[in-house]
Amino acid sequence: MSTEIKKQEEYNPFEHRIVEKPSSDVRATANIIKASLGSGLLAGPLAFSNSGWGLGLVGTLLIGIICGHCVHILVKTSRGCCKIERKPLLGYAETCKSAFQNGPKCFRPYANAASIFAEFALVCTYVGVCCIYTVLISDSIKQLVDRYVPGVNLAVEYYCLITLVPLCLLSQVKYLKWLAIFSLLANLFLILTYFICLYYIFGSEITLSDKRVVGDPSRIPAFISTVIFAMEGIGVVMPVENAMKKPQHFLGCPSVLVVAMSAIVFFYSTLGVFGYLRYGSVLRGSITLNLPIDDVPAICAKVFIALSIFFTYPLQFYVVFDIVKKYTDGYVKDRYRTVTEFSARTAGVCFCVAIGVALPLLEQIINIVGACFYSILGLIIPGVVETVFRWENLGKYKWVLWKNILIVLFGLGSLISGCTVTIMDIIAILHQKTG
Repeated sequence: MSTEIKKQEEYNPFEHRIVEKPSSDVRATANIIKASLGSGLLAGPLAFSNSGWGLGLVGTLLIGIICGHCVHILVKTSRGCCKIERKPLLGYAETCKSAFQNGPKCFRPYANAASIFAEFALVCTYVGVCCIYTVLISDSIKQLVDRYVPGVNLAVEYYCLITLVPLCLLSQVKYLKWLAIFSLLANLFLILTYFICLYYIFGSEITLSDKRVVGDPSRIPAFISTVIFAMEGIGVVMPVENAMKKPQHFLGCPSVLVVAMSAIVFFYSTLGVFGYLRYGSVLRGSITLNLPIDDVPAICAKVFIALSIFFTYPLQFYVVFDIVKKYTDGYVKDRYRTVTEFSARTAGVCFCVAIGVALPLLEQIINIVGACFYSILGLIIPGVVETVFRWENLGKYKWVLWKNILIVLFGLGSLISGCTVTIMDIIAILHQKTG
C-alpha cells in the first residue's frame, strides 16, 4: 500500500470537524424528512392518478430506493474527497469539484465547471421549492378566507404578497440547529395533516372498480416528476450531514438516511394510493385542497399544512442563501455584515415570492422542479460524480459504471419527458385562460 493511500486512511474528517451548533441524530433525521416531504407528500394522490395505483406503488418504491442510493453515493464520495484533501467537510458543489480534481487527468480541467454547474442547479432547485411553498401557503389561506370572510375576494397572487413579511422574518434564522426546531414543528403539523387526510379518505367508501391499476402512459412522466420532487431533499443532505454531532451515524443500517427514506416512502405511498382510490381524477395539486371546507378537521388540516410549509421554508431557503453567502462574504466588511445579511435574505425571499406571483400554478411548478432540477441534482450529478471519483476502481465488470449509466439515463429521461409534459400542460392552461 502506497504512503499516499495510508495517509488518506489515517485522516478521519469527523475528528477534525468544528461545528458551531451541532445537531443530534434525531434533529438530522427530522431535517432530512422535512426537506423531502411537504407539498410533495400532499401531491402524492395526484401523482397516483397519473400512474394508476398499481404502477404508483411499485414506482414509488423503486424511485425511493434510487433516490436514497444517490444520497448514499454522494455522501460517501464526499467523505472520500475529504480524506484525499485532508479537509473536515465539503459541501455539495465542493464535493463535485473535488471529485473531478482527484479523478482521471482528462476530467480535472472541468473541476471548476462541475462546481459552478452544481451550485447553479442547487440555486434553481431551491428557488423553485420556495416558490412552490409560497403558492401552497397562499392557496390554503385563500380557501379559508373565501369561505369564512366572503366579503374579501382576492386572487391567490395577493395572498403570496401577504405571506412575504412573515417569510422574510422566519428566513433570518441562521443555524441548522435552530432550523431543526422548526423542522420538528413542521413534521408534527405534517403528520397531523396526514392523519386528517386519512380520516376523510376512509370516512367514505373506497372503490377499486373505477380506478386504474396502470394509468395513461402519456401521464407517467408527470407521475415520475412529482415523486422525484417528493423524495428528493439532496440539496439539504450535505449541510445536515456536515452539521451532525455524530456524522458517522448518517450512513449505514440503521442510520439517519435509512430511517428518513423509509419514513418518506411509507408516508408518500400510503397517502398517494388511498387518496387516489378515494378522490379519483378530481384531485388537485395538494390533497388538502380537496377536503371539505366546512368541517373542523378539514379546516385544521388546511391550517396545519400552511404552518408546516411555513416552518419548512427557512430550511429550503438555507441552501440558496448558503451559496450566495459563500461568494459574497469576502466583499462585506464586518461592521456591515449583519445589515447586509438581513437585506440579502429579505431580497432572496422577495425574489422567490415574485416568481410565485408570476406563475401560481402549483401542480405544474412541482412537476417542473421535480423533472428538471431535482433530476439533475438528485440523480444525474451523483451518478456522474461517483463514476469520476471511482474511475480507477469501478468494481468487478465495472458494475459501478454500468449502474451509474442507468441512473443518469433515468435522470435524463425524467428530465426530458417530465418537462415536455409539464410545459404542454402550462400552455394548455394559459390558452384556456386567454380563450
